[in-house]
Amino acid sequence: MQNSTQAANAWRILFLLFLANLFNFFDRTIPAIIIEPIRMEWHLSDFQLGIIGTAFTIVYAIAGLPLGRLADTGSRSKLMGWGLFAWSGLTAVNGLVGSFWTFLLVRMGIGIGEASYAPAANSLIGDLFPAHRRARAMGIFMLGLPLGLLLAFFTIGWMVKAFDSWRAPFFIAAVPGMILAVFMFYIKEPKRGAAETVQVSQERVDRPIRRVLAVPTFLWLVLAGLCFNFATYACNSFLVPMLQRYFLMPLQDAAVATGVIVGLTGLVGLTLGGWIADKIHQRVANGRLLFAAFSLIISTVTTGWALHAGRIEIGVFVALFSVGWLFAYNFYTCVYTAIQDVVEPRLRATAMALFFAGLYLLGGGMGPIVVGGLSDHFAHSAMYAAGAEQMTEAYKAVGLHDAMYLIPVALFLTMLFLFQASRSFVRDAKRMKDGLVAVEVPVRAVTA
Repeated sequence: MQNSTQAANAWRILFLLFLANLFNFFDRTIPAIIIEPIRMEWHLSDFQLGIIGTAFTIVYAIAGLPLGRLADTGSRSKLMGWGLFAWSGLTAVNGLVGSFWTFLLVRMGIGIGEASYAPAANSLIGDLFPAHRRARAMGIFMLGLPLGLLLAFFTIGWMVKAFDSWRAPFFIAAVPGMILAVFMFYIKEPKRGAAETVQVSQERVDRPIRRVLAVPTFLWLVLAGLCFNFATYACNSFLVPMLQRYFLMPLQDAAVATGVIVGLTGLVGLTLGGWIADKIHQRVANGRLLFAAFSLIISTVTTGWALHAGRIEIGVFVALFSVGWLFAYNFYTCVYTAIQDVVEPRLRATAMALFFAGLYLLGGGMGPIVVGGLSDHFAHSAMYAAGAEQMTEAYKAVGLHDAMYLIPVALFLTMLFLFQASRSFVRDAKRMKDGLVAVEVPVRAVTA
């Protein structure tokens, strides 16, 4: 009876974490959708547009390190509650600003608020669900990503059109986040390591960062995540304007098409992918990571093919890119759970903070600014090649399209690093379990 009650409570908490994750990605996606109106109003280059995404992710990565340690030593529910309240409030402030630099500063503040959430939530899931169910639980949690993107891409364009302002979505998005923040404070947290098969010490760990970085699999997964986030943030930042410029789509249609590519595919990829990953894990110890590496091969081929085909029918482009993103979503269910398997419970929030620092500081942080800068470079090259003296939207369209080739390149590198991680996973997972058993002995001796 107690086990069934605990299980029901775990699923209720997971649903709340999923909702917060949904609004996390909804809020951070708004600038990517209204990026063309912002560019026109403030006369910005693609490099400056890239700075918006880069500044957010750099602050997110840096702030995540101390907040991750705080999640390992303090109350995770309070940390998530205050973080959600902060980023939702600042999202509303984003709609009030009157200049590019003020907009940028507010986005950086939102990055601090959102950095409080992911390490704490991932640590909590690791304590709520045993190893053989974590991929499925993580898949449900990460459904907040595609659903948040889907909701944003399907509604933001309509909001802009209905209110005749790119500022309206920021005010609307802040309301549900503020309400949800209240519920976070009432989460009853399990003890750290509660879902493990052996008792876990609750003592503080010496040199936590060094111990996490000493796990080879973790380092390979950081490199994989760096490349993966480079691709995803470049895509999320520039796919809507690329469809507008290169395929001449209106904002609302371009947003919906992007929602299908990066959002709708995740509903299938995360639910089905998490189930498949758990099944493979039960038969092959490193099966999750091999499955992820295989998925990234398909993502590389289909996204590269879609870009190389040029101005094909928009339906064909969306279909090809969607297949790539469908398989790319297997990264989340396979990699996040692999980290749980090789890092002991007392260090999981710290590990996730380090993981996200690599992802966002060097991956997500570089993706928008590198693609934006390369877009400006290719646009000028196209202009000079045509013998023109004035920049036009046609050259900007070609420049941005060609810069997006970095996406399949980054996905290919992700696949290589995932394969390397799969080679060290079994040894590192065994070492983690052996460490827990070693800790259990003195704990029981004291009790006796």
